[in-house]
Amino acid sequence: MDADLCSNRKILPDKKDIIKFRNIIIHWFSTNERRYPWRETSDPFRILIAEMMLQRTKADQVVDVYNKFFSEFSRPEDVARVDMERLHKILYPLGLLWRVKNFKNVCQYLVKNFNGRIPKNRADIIKMPGTGDYVSGMVLSVAFNKQEWAVDSNIVRIFKRYFGISTTKEGRRDRSVIEIARRYVTCTDPRRANLGVVDFTALVCTPRNPRCTECPFKRRCYHYSKIM
Repeated sequence: MDADLCSNRKILPDKKDIIKFRNIIIHWFSTNERRYPWRETSDPFRILIAEMMLQRTKADQVVDVYNKFFSEFSRPEDVARVDMERLHKILYPLGLLWRVKNFKNVCQYLVKNFNGRIPKNRADIIKMPGTGDYVSGMVLSVAFNKQEWAVDSNIVRIFKRYFGISTTKEGRRDRSVIEIARRYVTCTDPRRANLGVVDFTALVCTPRNPRCTECPFKRRCYHYSKIM
């Protein structure tokens, strides 16, 4: 349905429209933020591990595993030398067990290349095992409040619906989507901007049965204007 609604529009939205969108997201987030333990810390390592756990996994499923993980490990050095069997047991509830080796590998990489510290630029983080553009952007914006963009399938969806753009099949790598995300995050509080859109797509602009009638964007949303 979304592809039809977009009508193959490729024009980037006006900067003012992106700013308005961001302001509404941040305002909504101020009273609707979801509470998770990884949001109660500014420790870049904890935020990195949380973002790696959250890949293809719902946040509520991550909480117990995250707490268990950090009840046993506090530094990359601890994970770098842990037995794989132990790590596998801790991470087993998350599923996608092929990811387990990434947690050990990324910690070994940090110890070897950065003395166990999380680097503060995308180029360095994206080289680390189990990361990528989305994890890099979230770690930099959430841990360091840097103006770094982050795009996943949920963010692609809301940009398509709200701005009425079309994308290539691989939406997360679409130039238009990335450019909107870059402009979206150029503000004084990129942390809240990125977390806000993450929560909004989880609670309101959902993949199926979005809560359009309750949405603060409905008067401006391209998708809503076409379905009503």
